[in-house]
Amino acid sequence: MKQHWMVRALSKTLTLTLFPISFSSSRACSSHSSSFAIKNVTKSNFDSSLSDLRRHVRDSDFVSIDLEMTGVTSAPWRESFEFDRYDVRYLKVKDSAEKFAVVQFGVCTFRWDPTKHSFIAHPHNFYIFPRQEVGGDARSYEFLCQTSSIDFLAKYQFDFNLCVKEGISYLSRALEDEARSQLHSAHEDELPESPCATKEIKDVPLVRMADILFVERMKNKLNEWHDDLLQVRNGGSSRIVKDSNASIDQFETIFFRMRPAIKLNGFTSRQLRLIKSIVEKSFKDLAYIRVNGDSCSQQIVVYIESRRDLELLMKEVKESLRKESEMKIGAAIGFRHVIDLLSSEQKLIVGHNCFLDIAHVCRKFLGPLPSNLEEYVTLVHKNFPYIIDTKILLNASNILQLKMKKSSTSLPKAFAIICPHIASASGLAHTSSVAVEVQVDDMRSSNWNSGAKHEAGYDAFMTGCIFAQSCKHLDIDFTNSHSLNLNLNLIKQNKLQNYINLLYLSWSSGDIVNLNTGQTTTESSVFKIQQPKIPFQNIALIWGFSSKLKARAIKETLCKVFGLTSVYHLDKTAVFVQFSNPELVSEFLEMKSSLEKKKNDAIYVFHPLSQLLEGGQTCAASYEAYKQICGSPVSKVLFAHQAEAVGVKFEVQQNVCFHNLESLDDDTKKQIGGPHFPKGEILDVVSC
Repeated sequence: MKQHWMVRALSKTLTLTLFPISFSSSRACSSHSSSFAIKNVTKSNFDSSLSDLRRHVRDSDFVSIDLEMTGVTSAPWRESFEFDRYDVRYLKVKDSAEKFAVVQFGVCTFRWDPTKHSFIAHPHNFYIFPRQEVGGDARSYEFLCQTSSIDFLAKYQFDFNLCVKEGISYLSRALEDEARSQLHSAHEDELPESPCATKEIKDVPLVRMADILFVERMKNKLNEWHDDLLQVRNGGSSRIVKDSNASIDQFETIFFRMRPAIKLNGFTSRQLRLIKSIVEKSFKDLAYIRVNGDSCSQQIVVYIESRRDLELLMKEVKESLRKESEMKIGAAIGFRHVIDLLSSEQKLIVGHNCFLDIAHVCRKFLGPLPSNLEEYVTLVHKNFPYIIDTKILLNASNILQLKMKKSSTSLPKAFAIICPHIASASGLAHTSSVAVEVQVDDMRSSNWNSGAKHEAGYDAFMTGCIFAQSCKHLDIDFTNSHSLNLNLNLIKQNKLQNYINLLYLSWSSGDIVNLNTGQTTTESSVFKIQQPKIPFQNIALIWGFSSKLKARAIKETLCKVFGLTSVYHLDKTAVFVQFSNPELVSEFLEMKSSLEKKKNDAIYVFHPLSQLLEGGQTCAASYEAYKQICGSPVSKVLFAHQAEAVGVKFEVQQNVCFHNLESLDDDTKKQIGGPHFPKGEILDVVSC
């Protein structure tokens, strides 16, 4: 059974018709419809937009967010199933946040204006793209694209060219720390190319006649420049005549840090090594320097007065390189400034079914996600102490449940039901409606139509409007609050305490995680069909069986031996099997192991399980092995291939199974992810 948040992020199937915003009928308003575009932010206007956003966030009472991604599930078996335990659900969300990119980030600030009895909303639609801005030797970022997600974005005119070309790049805190650590190490341990070190100068071997001729020619060139420089210094005139026929000025005379120098142009890397060797061996008052240019490094030969002058030059160059690198790292932070702003201001963050959104925020802008839910909850709560999920609010509040009348709580549907005075231009607002004005730069309207559908910025706006109106239905009074303390008032509101920091791990199953305590619970609702509690210890996983076998045939086979069982497909190569008690799981695994040792016996041929074991590739495991496989970053489309790629290889010894880590290479061990099992630790997995 798939989670609804996956459906929303993967394919928001409900089409939202955008209507103008209107004030509540309890106050005077203009009937004129004002249509202007949402504020789109790219790298060209990011700096100025960030400055405005800082002011809006600091003045705001809450901030709503929404994200658009390139996909949700990296394989069909990584979708959410009824038999996924809460820790497995987290691992699947973690995998999604690690493998897919965020291409649009919506931020909408809401500030209560007591003089107008209205919220002022400032929606922003950020295009972001994971461009490699630092670490030139490192691999470029990689991410997956799910065709259904890309098709959905294209359907609503998402500008992919704008995203790739003008999208704002970013650097997570972890990558920034790593870059600064590398910079510090380089600054302490390395110097630009120079002879100031006392190490012995190594000759570059002259293996070809061309090298010998090149070295002699360069010696002559450098000698000529060096002697001419000394003559000019002593009051003479330059005797060097520039060759006007030369297509490239390979010896370009410049001044480098107030010193005469030659900029070397158009040489190969080997030729530059030869020139460096010549300078270091033959000229005591010349230094070979490598400095960073606009697009590539530049090689320069500099005239120096003395050894002290050389040391001073090296210090200047080194400090300049350090400052340039620090500026580059600072500039690469990019969109993360927005996340740091939201974190530092500790505003109430509002999302709609936002567990996946928050996971993306943490992975993209903070650092690697923890391997377990408990540590992840700590990470989120430390950086975003106040989060409210409007989907939780709509489903947990009896008042709002009655308002929704069992309708879908998808974002467009909830917006239309909870905020009809904003979603519709019919003018049917009443005194209980919360008024919202929208301001984009110098344009402001109480009757707004952005003209854009399914943009992250507009979805964030809808989310914030739902929250504001829901607060009104919960009898939270804005009229007696002032903008400076409404944020604090909302956080401390008794009527909101039961909803703050609760997020859906799975909407379909009702699994909820409490960010305050890390505990998971299953919600109860009179409007929702209650699913029976799943006994995970009664579940086994079978994969690698013959492609001819379907769930029905597998169930019939198992029922002959173990009585009533339930079988559900994970994908076409694997099934969940729910036995009536946990003892039967162990009995099944032991029986399978025993039968595989007797393949040539009559008992095997006539045993009901022989059909399941046909082909010799069938594997079976308890639920814990399923969690281990889900925790791996390896991505294979079919579950059976995933188990093999992760390195799930087993040795059967005395009817128990051991994870054969000794047979795996180091790279595969790293890919397995999660806690590594010591040699000989029981996994309750059997394989032929």
